[in-house]
Amino acid sequence: MTDATLIAIGKAVAPHGVRGDVRVVPLTDFPDRFLTMKKVRLEDGRVLDIESAKYHKQFVLLKFRGLDDRNAVENLRGKLLMVDRDGLVKLPAGHYYIFDIIGLKVFDESGAALGTVTDVLATGANDVYIAEQEGQKPLLIPALKDVVREIDVPGGRITVRLQEEWE
Repeated sequence: MTDATLIAIGKAVAPHGVRGDVRVVPLTDFPDRFLTMKKVRLEDGRVLDIESAKYHKQFVLLKFRGLDDRNAVENLRGKLLMVDRDGLVKLPAGHYYIFDIIGLKVFDESGAALGTVTDVLATGANDVYIAEQEGQKPLLIPALKDVVREIDVPGGRITVRLQEEWE
């Protein structure tokens, strides 16, 4: 189990070559971050110093200081590479990480509870928040400014303007 304050940004899938490089599948929208990072935390709590990083096909190849051959990195296979909140790429105002949206309580503009966001669908045009409330059908909320009036991550809530056909 990982610490809830850590966020996965990559997964080590296999050693690459004989000099200790590790093939990493990026789990982030910002894979360039690996090129400038100095350290990364593994899901088991270990912190590794990044010696070098480069792209190779759909992977990022990372070389960790002190792990200098294939055998030394074999045990990294399948491990998640994590950062804490301070290590996240800062998003522009009005943009949020999906893991910050999931779990927020949803209310309409009059204050009536509509459910809790349980998932976010990326449709291409806009995201759709799925809000569920026990005993009711899930509510699909398009993440549009006309619909989502306020997102208050620290307050744990989203305020939405319901469309007439939803009511």
